[in-house]
Amino acid sequence: MGRKGSPRSPQAEGGSRAASPPSPLWALPEELLLLICSYLDAQALGRLAQVCRRLRFLSGRDLLWRRIARGCLNSGFTQLGTDLAAGIPVKERVKVSQNWRHGRCRRETVLKWKCNLMPWMELDGEYLYLSQAENIQAYHLCAEGTGLQRHPQAIFSGHQEDVCRFVLVNSHIVSGGGDGSIVLHKIHGSYSVKFSAHEQEVNCVDFQGGLIVSGSRDRTAKVWSLSVGRVGQCLHTVQTEDRVWSIAISPLLSSFVTGTACCGHTSPLRIWDLESGQLLTCLGTDFHHGAGVLDVFYETPSLLLSCGYDTYIRYWDIRTSTRKCVQEWEEPHDSALYCIRSDKNHMIASGSSYYGVVRLWDKRQTRCLQSFHLSSPTSSPVYCLRFSTTHLYAALASALHVLDFTAS
Repeated sequence: MGRKGSPRSPQAEGGSRAASPPSPLWALPEELLLLICSYLDAQALGRLAQVCRRLRFLSGRDLLWRRIARGCLNSGFTQLGTDLAAGIPVKERVKVSQNWRHGRCRRETVLKWKCNLMPWMELDGEYLYLSQAENIQAYHLCAEGTGLQRHPQAIFSGHQEDVCRFVLVNSHIVSGGGDGSIVLHKIHGSYSVKFSAHEQEVNCVDFQGGLIVSGSRDRTAKVWSLSVGRVGQCLHTVQTEDRVWSIAISPLLSSFVTGTACCGHTSPLRIWDLESGQLLTCLGTDFHHGAGVLDVFYETPSLLLSCGYDTYIRYWDIRTSTRKCVQEWEEPHDSALYCIRSDKNHMIASGSSYYGVVRLWDKRQTRCLQSFHLSSPTSSPVYCLRFSTTHLYAALASALHVLDFTAS
């Protein structure tokens, strides 16, 4: 007979184990736990989430990731901390932000057309609005974020020639066309208004606070009323003495900026009073002849981005100086810059004049962060670009491209 083994404990026979004492960590109030976790960086929070379910839930709180997100590229937070992408978990935005920084994305051509055009576009929630010849078409973005439906859900017409540019504000589309007219459409409904605005094509428009500003090849900028009984009435005509390529109304609704062709002896960037139409100030003093400004973008009432033919992106702070920009970045291949956009925090996206080059810039660095060549082998400018926290859309002469940054 074999030797008898030592008797096994009840726990070894399948009995219940003695409960381990609770961690002293859980005796702390949640507010104190969050305070402790707030000192951790993204990597440490990720490791903490692997410890247990309770810490995984705690470490995923938006409150902890908000500080980290504000230092990331295109995470949906402005410089002032405003959340432009509420509803999307902040932790997920930080994760996707790393793809923007390292250029990890999936590229797709979602639309093509036969004739070369100069398209413009706007993003609004689940829809992308794209100008194609004399029409503006609304495309529904796919729910999974991998493209858009091939057939437009709505078409907005009214121009006799190509749409040059348009803006989308408060469910209204305001467009300027090569026929010199401005057309106002209400997105949800059949309401539309068209009026003759300039003697030549309307190169640019903006719409805020019930006022439209427009700029034209006829060397004028105009302010138009949209108030009841005065729709389409010209309030001011500004003689710019140069072709106007870009225009934008200040967020304070007190002034507007014009970007012109720089063929004269004045600065191509000038700010005008919206109420009186009088010149307030000129930006910059060292522009070369022909260094026209093709796009302008207000980040805040005092911070402004500009780009154009002289291959530079310039960052202006009107509070500090109007004679010199506070930062500038040069296009590496000496190409004109047709369009810019920013996340109103750290990231700038620009579209170049050759080979469909889209570049991403970090304002905290002096050199380009990432480059994407979307037009090959033929060359095309990037006429317009827009982006969300997950996708970038670029409109070229004959195609619309999308970069999906959720695909790592």
